Amino acid sequence: MKPIQCTSVALISSILPLSTSNAAEENWVDRISFSGDLRLRYETIDLESVDQRDSARYRARLAMAVQASDAVKVVMELASGADDPVSRNVTFDSGFSADDIGFGLAYADWTPTEGMHVLGGKMKNPLYRAGSNSLIWDGDLNPEGLALTYERGMFFGVAGHFWVEERATEDDSTLSAVQLGAKFNIAENARLTAGVGYFEFSNTIGNTPFYNGLPKGNSVDTQLQYLYEYRGTEVFLQFDTKVGDLPLQLFAHTTRNSEVDEQDTGMAYGARFGSAKERGQWEVALAYHDIEADSVVGTFNDSDFGGGGTGANGLVFKAKYALGKNVALAGTYFSNTVNANSSTISSLPELDYDPLQLDVEFNF
Repeated sequence: MKPIQCTSVALISSILPLSTSNAAEENWVDRISFSGDLRLRYETIDLESVDQRDSARYRARLAMAVQASDAVKVVMELASGADDPVSRNVTFDSGFSADDIGFGLAYADWTPTEGMHVLGGKMKNPLYRAGSNSLIWDGDLNPEGLALTYERGMFFGVAGHFWVEERATEDDSTLSAVQLGAKFNIAENARLTAGVGYFEFSNTIGNTPFYNGLPKGNSVDTQLQYLYEYRGTEVFLQFDTKVGDLPLQLFAHTTRNSEVDEQDTGMAYGARFGSAKERGQWEVALAYHDIEADSVVGTFNDSDFGGGGTGANGLVFKAKYALGKNVALAGTYFSNTVNANSSTISSLPELDYDPLQLDVEFNF
């Protein structure tokens, strides 16, 4: 028994210094970071010829980022509203029952060389949106697939291939996209970002609209299946400067679907002034959108403008005031026309759509 005891002591003694040394070199806790937000919203919707609707909602997200190695980061996020690709909102109803949550993000980010990122999984949308507009992609959309981003000097580029719909007996639907752009420092505190892009969805004609089968303004046949393919080109501009100590941003973004002869164009332009990050700071923004019926896939663009989808135009006004570093009051008012100039729903009358959203935002 004594030799065994001596051997055990020697083994433990040899391991402990190694473990202590490794722990001193790198503490795994230091490689993990957390972030998240909670948004409480009151919304009232005034749709012409329809009774006014009032609702209360929340959005909650909690993300964890792990630096797995010097070159690899893994990000996972739990989010509310797990059943909608373009909204994490949950409405206060269903008799206080528990709400669904799901993975809003689950991706790996590999940096093989400076300025380059290779992304795989369910990721934050890597495609550039001038002024953070939602003409083509809603801000809550997190695509699933592979992407490559690269930035060097004034130039940047994005390429991605994403899986949209997997079908057992028919060809899958995918999304491929590429963007090229540049950032020009044209004066002190003045930068112009400009670029072009191309994106295409495969196998849309004759298939049911994505997510919940609703066309969201896109043209469909009598069986509610897509009539067209969606292959879009885009051009975007963003100008950032300062007026006194306050930031000013102007933007324009336009897209056209080459697979249709009418109702093929979407555009958005607007301005943002101020920055509500620290206590007492404020910001305001005004934008105009015109989204023709088949300019983009209605499933994935703005979930709020015109009630979501295409075939709408009008204004969006936003304002935010910071109560503290991570707490803000915000409001958004939409003055939109829905069923606007749509070939598919031309039998429906144009209607005024005027929702108001009031938010309290908490970030950490």
